[in-house]
Amino acid sequence: MAPSGINHLSQPCIYERKSRFMRWLCKLFNSGSNRGAGSGSSHHPQLVGEENMAWRAPFRSLDDRARSQKDKEDLERAIALSLAEDSKRSNGYRWRTDDDDEISSAIRDALNPNPYPPFAPTPYYPSRSGRICGGCKRDIGYGNYLGCMETFFHPDCFCCRACGYPITEHEFSLSGRDPYHKSCFKELNHPKCEVCHQFIPTNAAGLIEYRCHPFWTQKYCPSHEHDNTARCCSCERLESWNARFYSLEDGRSLCLECMESAIMDTGDCQPLYHSIRDFYEGMNMRLDQQIPMLLVERQALNEAIVGEKNGLHHMPETRGLCLSEEQTVTSIRKRPRIGGHRLVGMRTQPQKLIRRCEVTAILVLYGLPRLLTGAILAHELMHGWLRLKGYHNLNPEVEEGICQVLSHMWLETEVMPVDKSRPSTSAASSSSSSSSSKKGVKSDVENKLGEFFLHQIAHDASLAYGGGYRAAQVAVNNYGLRSTLDHIRLTGNFPL
Repeated sequence: MAPSGINHLSQPCIYERKSRFMRWLCKLFNSGSNRGAGSGSSHHPQLVGEENMAWRAPFRSLDDRARSQKDKEDLERAIALSLAEDSKRSNGYRWRTDDDDEISSAIRDALNPNPYPPFAPTPYYPSRSGRICGGCKRDIGYGNYLGCMETFFHPDCFCCRACGYPITEHEFSLSGRDPYHKSCFKELNHPKCEVCHQFIPTNAAGLIEYRCHPFWTQKYCPSHEHDNTARCCSCERLESWNARFYSLEDGRSLCLECMESAIMDTGDCQPLYHSIRDFYEGMNMRLDQQIPMLLVERQALNEAIVGEKNGLHHMPETRGLCLSEEQTVTSIRKRPRIGGHRLVGMRTQPQKLIRRCEVTAILVLYGLPRLLTGAILAHELMHGWLRLKGYHNLNPEVEEGICQVLSHMWLETEVMPVDKSRPSTSAASSSSSSSSSKKGVKSDVENKLGEFFLHQIAHDASLAYGGGYRAAQVAVNNYGLRSTLDHIRLTGNFPL
């Protein structure tokens, strides 16, 4: 059967009409199968295609070189006829001939094999786009990319320095060369209030305004100074919303850290009182008189201040008092117990104070940490010592200043480690080591409180307590405590 004029290829909807060249190729392969019959065999014309054109089979010569030359001529003639046939198509429909050139080239290579195989160079794959990702350090190619900080990034490689997730927003924050989500950057850098734990808002000028404690560096919104947020009566820190303070019965508040070492009644305070008297005795400042000491509520202390004729009292709240007048004072007899976040069940008793010397009694607020209670006792005992030794009519800056020096000295022996190579600021070096051996090991929390109380004394802004302390400290450092006290007795002022 004659071959059909249409071939169906594997690709859909693509048709190709068999050309003269392809028909000649079929004839060539068919004739090749008969070449092994011998040189004397004859070939008959073969019908190729539907046009019934006869092509004489190429004559097989005994000379291989002549036969090869004949095949070349036949091949070139077939290619020329095929191209001429395609050019005569008048209906404008062009049959596919792309493969014809490839096949003809392959046949030429087969008829003239090259004894030397072609050289295969090492493949080179240059960067297609010239853009290298700043994150993964790979070629970006032709996909989507971001440009930032004179660098290019794959979208998934431009990540937040804080959370590690890609930055997909149109706006982001930059710190140096590190990108951040705006929310992550705010979380890291925008100050949060340590009371309400919210971001501190900006003021009318668009600036972040907050308050900060000079020692504890507690940052908080300015509004918390006026919204009745509780403040610890000892360390001055504000109550955080996630840490409740204890409420004392006289209206004061106490934080949990100060509560750990708080002294609650007069009986609990007696050992501390006697150790401070020993401290004075070690500095050759013995107190011969037995001065009563009472722990009282705030209201009782304020009432005693009203009845006292002498003395300057530290505002806004007085924590201790050296009485010189006879009074009846209500003292704490039994410590309160903890009920929830309140201290309840405290027992008090009135006590008549009789004047037997220049000093009637020493009163101190209850509920304060041990170190603060001791610092107040050391201060008030110095008032008593001055009165008992005849230091009368001193101006407030001198009297309060030298009392603060003694309070600071006692705190140093409790908080600071004893260093024999460091020159002492007092004559109490011998008593410091002895008192240090008596006291137990303090926690880090209590030592930090002691540092705060030292900071309070040194940086007090008041004229009598702060200014007086700094002037007295200079005199004691230059001349010693004993010489400074002698000069005060004679002149009523600090030595210059």
